[in-house]
Amino acid sequence: MRVAIVENTRITHHGQVGVALHEQAARIGLYRPWADETLPVMADYDALVVFGGEQAATDDHTHPYLPRLADLMAKTADSGKATLGICLGSQIMARGLGAENRLGGTREFGWCDMTLTKAAATDPVLATLPGQFPIFQWHSDTFTLPPGAVHLATSPVAPVQCYRHGRAGYGMQFHFEVNRPMAADWLAEFPALIETISPGWGSTFADHAATRGAAADQHGLAIARTWVGLI
Repeated sequence: MRVAIVENTRITHHGQVGVALHEQAARIGLYRPWADETLPVMADYDALVVFGGEQAATDDHTHPYLPRLADLMAKTADSGKATLGICLGSQIMARGLGAENRLGGTREFGWCDMTLTKAAATDPVLATLPGQFPIFQWHSDTFTLPPGAVHLATSPVAPVQCYRHGRAGYGMQFHFEVNRPMAADWLAEFPALIETISPGWGSTFADHAATRGAAADQHGLAIARTWVGLI
């Protein structure tokens, strides 16, 4: 399989998604439009993954490629090809599908509880997960449910946490790709920022990682593997 990966920021970990793709010997085309504005031509690929970033999904003035990426994600999902947007990626795809991007006011950070909707019980990716589970979060923006999309997961802070568009187009606000080593690397890379967002989180990291982080690792890898199975 051939998979196009779009990174939206300088430090991007593929995490559990990378594990699942490499297990299937996927050939990766890597794109960094924040640096050169280049986007994949999807005729060359079987699937599209778009990761997160610090910008908003509507920051066209600083990231002029965003409208084109939103359109590319929507058209790729419409075509039936497996399409995955994580955090900012989910917000960009929601934009392309006609949803409303809502900036600020929905901050979640760390391992948070996710609740599946009734529709998730028959979803190809989420059906095997428990009704509620911990998963990593780092965002302050959100979006409305795109028209015609299936609402799959929610949280008290951001009601639309996951949606499916078409056969295999998934937007996931939560960072299911984050495993404990990745979370530890973020803490080492951004200690001051994380202390501002969640005071004291760094000092309790080990305890949370050993409990909720361990469970999140299992669920995140399960999500990654089932989504890759749709390619």
